[in-house]
Amino acid sequence: MSPVRALPHPLGRAFQDQWDSEKSLADRVAQLLDRIDYRQAETDEQREQIFRLRYHAYLRDGGICPHPSRAFSDPNDQTGNVYLFGLYIDSELASSIRIHVSSKISPDCPALEVFADCLQPQLDAGNVLIDSTRFVTDEKLARHHRTLPYATLRLSVMAAQYSGAEYLLASVRAEHQAFYRRKFHYELVSEPRPYPLLAKPISLMTLHFPSHARKGLRQYPFFRSTFFERRMLFERWRVRSPSTNEPNQTDPRRTGPI
Repeated sequence: MSPVRALPHPLGRAFQDQWDSEKSLADRVAQLLDRIDYRQAETDEQREQIFRLRYHAYLRDGGICPHPSRAFSDPNDQTGNVYLFGLYIDSELASSIRIHVSSKISPDCPALEVFADCLQPQLDAGNVLIDSTRFVTDEKLARHHRTLPYATLRLSVMAAQYSGAEYLLASVRAEHQAFYRRKFHYELVSEPRPYPLLAKPISLMTLHFPSHARKGLRQYPFFRSTFFERRMLFERWRVRSPSTNEPNQTDPRRTGPI
């Protein structure tokens, strides 16, 4: 039988290039994840290491002014609903992210201080919000591992799945809006406003997680995780079904992998 040549896709080469790019991205993130350890900062030494990484990243980006301490922290690092993570590649701190799981009974989160008019109604309605801030990377390791931001933001997706969150929040500068809109379909909720401790104004973007979870996990399969992995990272948080007092096993955001 003669070979059968595949017909070209109706969207042409542009579609194929996008497909190859996303496939390559997924492969590269998966390879990086094999070398990464997610660690919650539990000791003073771990926290100070993250605060120093933060300081250098924000100073390099023009977000803060020089300070003799050469560390960058704030009271939101101490709230009861915060998770402070470091990502380690071969035991070297490569990036960090701070995640607040904000709810009606435990509302503390940095975005609420600036965008209360946008967020308080959601909390009053009983919705859970994931506020991911202080997302920083080591300059040298980020150049060598271009997919490090995706591996870091994976923690926000896991937090949303485990807590049954309604919205993911992104408090970002105007020049970073395009990345969140194009890559993850975040929507702009508020134009830039003055933000505590930062030199430049910050805008608020949100993603309605239930509407985008399945599509996002298909597009970026490296965001998938098991329930066991999520529980190990976020076990301080518990979402209970009102009728059974047990985790809702029918909600795809709370079970895994998906």
